[in-house]
Amino acid sequence: MANKPRGLGKGLDALFGDMEVNITPETSEDGGKESKNTTIADSNEGINYIDINNIKPNSNQPRKTFDESKLEELAESIKEHGLIQPLVVRKSPNGYEIVAGERRWRAARKIGIREIPAIVRELSDEENMLLAIIENMQREDLDPIEEAEGINQMIERYGLSQEQVSKSLGKSRPYITNQLRLLKLPKQIRRMVSEGKLSSGHVRALITIDNEEKQIKLAIQAVEQGLSVRQVEALAKANKNIKRTAAKSNKKSADVQRVEEDLKVALGTKVNLNQKGRKGRIEIEFYSKDELERLIELLKTLG
Repeated sequence: MANKPRGLGKGLDALFGDMEVNITPETSEDGGKESKNTTIADSNEGINYIDINNIKPNSNQPRKTFDESKLEELAESIKEHGLIQPLVVRKSPNGYEIVAGERRWRAARKIGIREIPAIVRELSDEENMLLAIIENMQREDLDPIEEAEGINQMIERYGLSQEQVSKSLGKSRPYITNQLRLLKLPKQIRRMVSEGKLSSGHVRALITIDNEEKQIKLAIQAVEQGLSVRQVEALAKANKNIKRTAAKSNKKSADVQRVEEDLKVALGTKVNLNQKGRKGRIEIEFYSKDELERLIELLKTLG
């Protein structure tokens, strides 16, 4: 394949090698499409022409949504120029399962292609999952939430470390960490991202807000008012400044601090005095069992 992206480990390069396949659909007598004019160059893998109805989507496919308008565009491109790249599949109990190329498979079904070229590979569930994620990320086919869910599945289901995921996907470690943070957002915001209403830049700003209700409120405002990433960042920053100001306003008075210091000297440990009106609470800290016993004995003598 020309212009192969780098930094993806074995990735798709290992899957496809230097293979190029061109399939031009031809209308059959009953109006369907059949494969014709096949060219295979520098191939080290065998191409199998498989009944398209015997191929099923990948159960581990990280991509959950497919833009119908883009599928229509791809279908028209395949109809006019042919299928340049074969699918990669693996055998399943009821036929074959797609490892890479589900968009091509869906587009080919739209224009009635009966048989589709595919490379059959023997892959474990883990390899299948990893290659499905790599293929989608390489083509930038995943929205940020789908990508984050795919990365999380690599970690949770297959026990990979963030460092291993980083190397497998050709992404930096901070990138992996930041994508995983997206999964902590409320479902309502994640849905906005998947629907393309909010970008990765928007949600990175929203993550800095530690109040879920305020996150959702700002996300809705961003969508309804068409706010830019910088505008959302500014509003998120203003929210943090308000919180810091409120924290400062709750700062303990000099009298309370003086009482805390007197108790610290008397008890030999840190003491917190939390007062609300006429009521309050005194917290005495200890750092070991021996210190707890010492404090108990000391308090008994006060009685």
